[in-house]
Amino acid sequence: MSFRLDGVGLVHPNGQRALQGLTLAAAAGERVAIIGPSGAGKTTLLRLLGAALSPSAGRIELLGVHPGQLGAGALKRLRARIGVVHQSPPIPPRLRVVTAVLAGRLGRWSTARALASLVYPVDIAGAREALARLDLADRLFDRCDRLSGGQLQRVGIARVLYQAPDLILADEPVSALDPALADAAVGQLVAQSEAAGATLVASLHAVDLALRWFPRIVGLRGGELVFDRPAPEVTSAMLHDLYAVEGAVLPTQVNDPAALERLTGRGGNGAASGGPGAIPGASGRTVPLPRPGCR
Repeated sequence: MSFRLDGVGLVHPNGQRALQGLTLAAAAGERVAIIGPSGAGKTTLLRLLGAALSPSAGRIELLGVHPGQLGAGALKRLRARIGVVHQSPPIPPRLRVVTAVLAGRLGRWSTARALASLVYPVDIAGAREALARLDLADRLFDRCDRLSGGQLQRVGIARVLYQAPDLILADEPVSALDPALADAAVGQLVAQSEAAGATLVASLHAVDLALRWFPRIVGLRGGELVFDRPAPEVTSAMLHDLYAVEGAVLPTQVNDPAALERLTGRGGNGAASGGPGAIPGASGRTVPLPRPGCR
């Protein structure tokens, strides 16, 4: 089991309740998309799974251990096995891209090796390979403050690819990318999950992106679980109910309701039947995508 939450609740110091009564689990290698309206608790859930927060109620188990029972050293080793892709990567602007990517393994390196890498990168080839998967190999030695927001997001993804963790957590990882680049970037996270047997949990704004790439969809609203279903069982009605507080239009990559209806269709050509409208990844298979140019 990669993680298990039993009746988990979390109340922020200001008294705001972010999660309540949440029970959720995932086996090693599963791919789970977390969707829901703003304020649903998606980021809080990912921070709990990253051992960055402790629950106010309930129990949480991560990679076979209970984080609240660990000392500082053991907690550091646990976090080294978890890779987090942030919506806004916390990368110092003057840092070189190569150093930002290599930081993915700082939790595994000795202090001496980490300091040496700041002077001269210790694994340039490894960083270049991770960046190449996201069409950023040519920015290897650029400073991060010379990159666009979308490029910085891809550097954050490359850092996690280089880290090769057991649990990958992605919080709105492609919000600054156009649809083609977003598809390619999520495809690389999926490919890493499949190749390494790592669990992938992603909070995504675009519902169609979640349905295309993730076999399992979890819907949150108001800090509570609304549904937890295989992607082919998620209907348009379920999605409209989940996002009712945000209006009639569901959030998609290209604002194309018809495309979303095809993904949630139940006809002979729909996702459930594996026809032309089938969801890539719903059967555990990665669909290769063309790799667009750097933007």
